[in-house]
Amino acid sequence: MIQKTVIGCGFWGYRQGMEVNGYKIEPGASLVDANLYGAYLERATLMDANLTNANLTRSYLLHANLTGARLHRANLKDAELGRANLYEANLYEANLSGAKLYRANLEGAMLCRANLKDTRFGHAILTRANLQDANLEGADLENAYLEGARLTGANLQYANLEGVNLSTVNLSGANLWGATLTGATLTGATLTGAIMEDGSRHE
Repeated sequence: MIQKTVIGCGFWGYRQGMEVNGYKIEPGASLVDANLYGAYLERATLMDANLTNANLTRSYLLHANLTGARLHRANLKDAELGRANLYEANLYEANLSGAKLYRANLEGAMLCRANLKDTRFGHAILTRANLQDANLEGADLENAYLEGARLTGANLQYANLEGVNLSTVNLSGANLWGATLTGATLTGATLTGAIMEDGSRHE
């Protein structure tokens, strides 16, 4: 049974150590294959938790602390992760398509081969994040922080990179066809073999 606490007009709050669908929500929790579909976990503390293969579709994780969490192949489709802390979290092959990560902290996060189609990253921190071979088609990265990020082989077709500083980003082999780069800084970026927004290939 999901435990909820009224904290304001129409809102429900999370309590440390509470159980959701029979799973205890706490730092270091083992939540492998857990079904947390639509769970309301605002400000939940799940540091170093193991959420491998967990179903978090449409879950509400606003301001949640997922520092160092393992989310390998987790399903976070359409999840709300605004201002969540995912510092150095492992999201290898995770599905975050349509998720909202406005102003989230993903510094040093592992996002290799993740599905980030139509994901919203406005003003998110992706410094040093590894997005190699990730699918970012149609993703909104406007004003995101990508300093030192790795985007080799990433699919950025139709992605919005408006105002992003890409000067220290590795975009080797990435596909930027149709991407919006208005106000973006590309000087200094590694673009070997990348397909540019106009369809040309960078040498």
